[in-house]
Amino acid sequence: MPETNAAPATLDALKAALHADRLASYARLRGGFPIPLAGAAYWAVLAGAGTMLDLRGWITIAMWGSGAIFPLALLLAAIFRCDFMRDRTATSDLLFPTFASMFLFWPMLIPALQTAPELGPLILAIGMSIHWPVIGWSYARSGLFTAHAVVRAALVLAIWTALPDARLTLLPAAVAGVYLVTVAAMLIDSARVRANLAAA
Repeated sequence: MPETNAAPATLDALKAALHADRLASYARLRGGFPIPLAGAAYWAVLAGAGTMLDLRGWITIAMWGSGAIFPLALLLAAIFRCDFMRDRTATSDLLFPTFASMFLFWPMLIPALQTAPELGPLILAIGMSIHWPVIGWSYARSGLFTAHAVVRAALVLAIWTALPDARLTLLPAAVAGVYLVTVAAMLIDSARVRANLAAA
């Protein structure tokens, strides 16, 4: 009988330890907020670009400009002293497959741009958020991060469908807005988690 109960007890202990590790990382890094803050800046720039450029020009800026998100995130991390690159947890190995799966939207985007370029803003807006639920799980905050991805997808689809003339302006502005709301939620929630962990 003791052998039968050993495995579930060990599994429960592992789950509890992993959850504690994930939550502690979330509190330390304040949800890794410099990354979505950089994303907000990127999409805000695209909203501005949409007032001046045609679809082809906008897509060019959007595709090449996406490479600036991570360097900007590193700069913001240095400014706010939130060194997410050096933080290590039991789930750190999850990052490579998470981002690898997210980048798979690019092979869909390229042929779409050749046949129906107007799909570009929609595919970019949704494709660049595919990793959010998994990143949320790594921080023990699946609900918050998944909500970002779902709200973002629903909002950009609604704008793309109902307001075709706003695909280069309101659509990226909406994504930037969702990012900023999410950053605020991260900072508030992570501060609460940090206080709870300190009290415990």
